[in-house]
Amino acid sequence: MDERVKEQILAVRDTGLTNMFDLSAVQRIAYDMDFYELVTFIEEEKAKYVRFILTGEE
Repeated sequence: MDERVKEQILAVRDTGLTNMFDLSAVQRIAYDMDFYELVTFIEEEKAKYVRFILTGEE
């Protein structure tokens, strides 16, 4: 995971608009915030995304 995606995840989390395990909602919010890299990352690297949310590890 690159630094840009990590920053985008944290920005979506900071909105407080959804549970970060609701991947569809996270992708929708990311899309609305023009975080297209995050939308793609969740689609292609779902396990890495979940691991980051659970543990903070990349």
